[in-house]
Amino acid sequence: MSINIIKLLFVPLVTAFVVISSISLGKHVNLEILLITALLLMTSMALDRKYPKIIFFQFVLIGAFHYTSHLNWSILIYYILIIHMIQHKEKFKETITIGMLLILQFTLIRLTYTPLSTYAILVSFFDILTSFFIILAFHIIIRMESEKKSLTKQNDYLINHDPLTGFLNYEGYMKTVQQLTQKNNSFQLVLLDINNFKSLNAKDIASANEILIHFSHSIRNHFTNMLATARYAGDRFAILLPSSDKVKDLMSFDELGIQVTYSVTHFPQEAPTFQEVISMAEERIFQMRRESWLKSQEEFMRSAKMKTVGELAAGMAHEIRNPLTSIKGFIQLSKIQNYNIEPWYDVIMGEITRVGELTAEFLQFSKPHVSNMKLDSLHFCMARVYSLCESEAASRGHTFTMETPEDQAMVYMDRDKVIQVLINLIRNAFQAMETTGHVHFSLKVDKKIAIIEVQDTGRGIAASDMDQIFDPFYTTKEEGTGLGLSLCQKIVEDHGGAIYVHSELNIGTTFTIRIPISEENTIT
Repeated sequence: MSINIIKLLFVPLVTAFVVISSISLGKHVNLEILLITALLLMTSMALDRKYPKIIFFQFVLIGAFHYTSHLNWSILIYYILIIHMIQHKEKFKETITIGMLLILQFTLIRLTYTPLSTYAILVSFFDILTSFFIILAFHIIIRMESEKKSLTKQNDYLINHDPLTGFLNYEGYMKTVQQLTQKNNSFQLVLLDINNFKSLNAKDIASANEILIHFSHSIRNHFTNMLATARYAGDRFAILLPSSDKVKDLMSFDELGIQVTYSVTHFPQEAPTFQEVISMAEERIFQMRRESWLKSQEEFMRSAKMKTVGELAAGMAHEIRNPLTSIKGFIQLSKIQNYNIEPWYDVIMGEITRVGELTAEFLQFSKPHVSNMKLDSLHFCMARVYSLCESEAASRGHTFTMETPEDQAMVYMDRDKVIQVLINLIRNAFQAMETTGHVHFSLKVDKKIAIIEVQDTGRGIAASDMDQIFDPFYTTKEEGTGLGLSLCQKIVEDHGGAIYVHSELNIGTTFTIRIPISEENTIT
């Protein structure tokens, strides 16, 4: 129960009780003055909230009432008045001063109608001491209540607000939107999402928080008429704006160096309920983020393709320039010899052949995809490759073995392209073995995946070269073009497969091809 209610209820009752008691006991000095002061005192108590200056006259009114009643029972009114006057005072010095002045007034008036004696002095001392403890206790209670309210307010703030930006959190955001929809107030719900937030120098928590804090400050500067703002889901912000605000004019955050994806949903024009507003806004921001991501991926792929084209063109130009330089030099020498090119004929033709082979490989590499696709047997392809490479292995002094399962492995493929890949890998294995070695050519089936391995006992591949062996024009061979393994990788990927390599120096290398097996079981 508040002090004002206590004052309004008890002051009239106590005043009436004192008046009746004073008249009944014959203690009153003057009946008219007693009734007038009682009436004025009750009136001042009722009106002091509306007219705060009346409180200064209550000192006089309560003193006059006390003197004319000649009853100590009016001390209860003094206590109520003390508590009423000090309820909004925070400093103890202010409260004790007011309280002591009122009790001192009560004591001096009481001594005017009470015989002066030791008992009267002790009672006066006791009244002052009692007032002191009442004021102290009240002050402590007020402080505790104030701290409790402050803690409750802080707790409510933490429950509904984001401590980093000071905006509402998800819970507070939902409550605010629900309250606005229940009141049927029209508004705009704007969702903001920072594009590529994790890549914007957000390498750690400190830098990420700094970005979010700067962004929240920018939001406050851009949107001056916000009904509410929230941060949730890490880097997403929700802003509630009046329907009259033009959102597109406020969406530039160039000063922060960031780009923002946003969606706008109008209530109640587009979504008439709380759930529909939230759902529509989330769906729209999702679609906007998806479109933004697709555009960025498209741009990334375009850049990657242009980079690849540039690298291929540079590599091609370099590879062709070398034999052309040689041919040019021999032509110049032939001029000195009266254009007799016979001494250099074989070399010139070899360089021309090299340019032709390089161009052919480059053209194959540049084809977008394999075209002659049909269901075929890997066993047939491997048997064909084995028969083509067996004689070469014997001529180099190597042993060449093949291992295949009994069941047919049917793959949707371009047979010629697959054979080209396998021959390339096997010939690379032969060339990697400087002395007599062994090449094992095998096929395994693991569920729906065909696994082809070409394993040799050659010199192996250095760790520094492993990440580059599939790069176009990268080669460790003196006469290689550097397109062979790149072309193999492209053909395998066109078949929905992947190629891997494992190698140990002076032990050997294993190339593994994994291609999905078709669910069909017959050759067409």
